[in-house]
Amino acid sequence: MEHAWLSLIPFVIVISMSIWLKNILPGLVIGLIIGSFLVKSNLLAGAYQTVSYLVTTLSDETNMKIIAFLYLFGGLVGMMNISGGIKGFSEWMGEKIRTQRGLLGFIWLTLPFTFMMPMFRIMLIGPVVKSLAKKLNIPKQKVGLTLDISTESVIVLLPVATAFVGFMVSLVAGSMRGLPSEISAYQIFLLSILFNFFAIIMLVIGLIQTFWPPSKKSKDSLQPKENQLLEEVEHPYHRAGIKRELSLVKAQPWHLIIPVFLLLGLSLFLLWKDGTKKGADSIFAAFSKADATFVMLLAVFITLVLSFLFYTVRRQPLGELLYHFYDGGNQMMEAISLLVLIWALTLAAEDLGFSAFISSTLGAFLPAFLTPATIFLIGSVTGYFIGSSWGTWGLFMPLGISLASSTGTSIPLTVGAVFASGAFGALASPLGDTTITTASILDLTLVDYARYKLKISLVGGAIATVLYLMSGFWLQ
Repeated sequence: MEHAWLSLIPFVIVISMSIWLKNILPGLVIGLIIGSFLVKSNLLAGAYQTVSYLVTTLSDETNMKIIAFLYLFGGLVGMMNISGGIKGFSEWMGEKIRTQRGLLGFIWLTLPFTFMMPMFRIMLIGPVVKSLAKKLNIPKQKVGLTLDISTESVIVLLPVATAFVGFMVSLVAGSMRGLPSEISAYQIFLLSILFNFFAIIMLVIGLIQTFWPPSKKSKDSLQPKENQLLEEVEHPYHRAGIKRELSLVKAQPWHLIIPVFLLLGLSLFLLWKDGTKKGADSIFAAFSKADATFVMLLAVFITLVLSFLFYTVRRQPLGELLYHFYDGGNQMMEAISLLVLIWALTLAAEDLGFSAFISSTLGAFLPAFLTPATIFLIGSVTGYFIGSSWGTWGLFMPLGISLASSTGTSIPLTVGAVFASGAFGALASPLGDTTITTASILDLTLVDYARYKLKISLVGGAIATVLYLMSGFWLQ
């Protein structure tokens, strides 16, 4: 496409306005409108195209599964709140967790129960972590970073039973089609995990941050401005009545524990059931084949119904349960709105030739040893702009494998670089669903939180780039 560089304009607008206004929503709206006008270059047609992108986004089956999951999960959290479940569990854990290291360690210890899907994990433990962070006076940016690293950087490194595995393997298989290869797509995927340097480095950084004792200076230097991170980032009158009501509920930890374990058990069972229905002959194969997005939605729906009956039997007022179900779901509407706008913006960028532009800037002139590092760097920049690990992988996997094949570069190394670039974008970008969901649940200013994560992500990205350069030399 002759003017494919125009596809960068909407993303530049979003990032620039977000930094300027410290709010991402206006930039997304303006970026989408400008992108639509660039596609149609006519006032009325551009407005029509804007709405068309939004409708197309909302008519996408996968997108609607994610939206429904977010809203229903938010509703479940609202019911756990008013029934005293979150308050009770927080008080119970608060007796056992009394330090920053204890809280950050607790985040890591929840991994064996919540590793299937990033958004599932964040929404499941986020409310409890938020309550404990406030009680222990720990900066929520640091808590959010640990939560995000232990989510994104771990889940992309797991070879089975996550929402990512089937998609990642199918991308490798599709990109390898027509190329001579002695090993299967799944074997290439397994080998590429060793070369996902960014995720591995961020995992190490997260563990060091968790278990390295905080210095006395850092404890004493927590100024009032930084302490504001521990408070609700909202008008003091907003939701004042609901906050007072929640502060008066009776603490009942079982009102959280039972629904959470019900949700976890259903999720694992339904993943296995869906996978075997699609031909899997083992538990791990079933988890890989299952439609994780739909399964999580189904699990939360069943859990919601059974929890509603459980709370009713426990004499929770029906009107209060319904009110706080809607209130909890509505608390997720900001995150849902941002995701819808981001998906629509991505459609506009693709119509402007974003993929063609990225591909043409690389060409086929790269020396073999530079291919993995170049793919990682350009993929990371792209991932930061679009905020989607899946989108980045889908865009760069065919390009990366074809370049690796033509230049003689190690294919598992290049595949690892592609997956690492998507991990960078998902972790660092203010447009990433992980960043948006964590900021929303922990009541953090999205742009400030994304900027905080970007600084640490850049350190991991720089180390990963050096490792890709070194590996490119060694594995030629």
